[in-house]
Amino acid sequence: MQMDPSQLAALSAVLRLGAFEAAAHALSVTPSAVSQRIKALEDRIGTALVLRGAPCTGTAAGLRIAKHAEDIGLLEAQLARELSLEADHGPVRLRIAVNADSLASWFIEAMAGVEGVLFDLLVDDQDHSAEWLKRGEVSAAVTASSKPVTGFDAYPLGTLNYVATASPDYLARWFPDGVTPGAAARAPCLIFNAKDNLQRLWLERNAGPGLSPPAHYLPSTQAFIDAAAAGLGWGMNPLAMVAGDIRSGRLVPLIPDTALPVPLTWQVARVMAPALAEVTRAVQKSAKMYLSQTA
Repeated sequence: MQMDPSQLAALSAVLRLGAFEAAAHALSVTPSAVSQRIKALEDRIGTALVLRGAPCTGTAAGLRIAKHAEDIGLLEAQLARELSLEADHGPVRLRIAVNADSLASWFIEAMAGVEGVLFDLLVDDQDHSAEWLKRGEVSAAVTASSKPVTGFDAYPLGTLNYVATASPDYLARWFPDGVTPGAAARAPCLIFNAKDNLQRLWLERNAGPGLSPPAHYLPSTQAFIDAAAAGLGWGMNPLAMVAGDIRSGRLVPLIPDTALPVPLTWQVARVMAPALAEVTRAVQKSAKMYLSQTA
């Protein structure tokens, strides 16, 4: 089925900007024209694509079709480069799933190494980002799974090492006799969100199974570090991001030499791999600089 490019552009703009008026301004048309284009596309597809609201959101079908439109833009840009054609469009858009700690520590540099791409990032836990690939809602993702999702190519990136850290005062208060199972069950910890299993994994390996300490939920990488330094609790922080704090004594490891390694993989849709080759090279280059590499 061939879809009208103007209708696809209207759908993408509404879902990206969340309002018909904003989409109309971006496309230099009237809100009525945007509404008519989306209505015509919905009539052709036979299902609703946009859930009207504040903001407007996409149905499952609408999100898939909007991503299809973005993929077309990426493929057209690739063809223009290969044929040395003068591009008559603006930057292409690319939707990627990435975990918050990668975004805070090394992924921004990868984004900066690519020209002509506007990134639409979905931030999710590395253990769950592959689900976005399976649903077809992103073209690529940083995942903790080395097994390629069907239809995707996988590129090992290296290991993000996490260390259990807290302030010196917190350590003295809650673990005066070391990280015993009893103390670990009582000492408050920090958890990023409900998908964050790093603290539980570290406890199982270093303190004991089945421990469930009281927890603060802080869905922010920098807040996680600051909360640990303030003595709110202990948490798993990327070693690369807290190495300076450990050297200065602002943070201390709960137990020395107990880093938790999390291998990361870049997965990209096979059909889009040629169009995203530059992005893949930038991701690999940045990961090589910041992540631990196996021999």
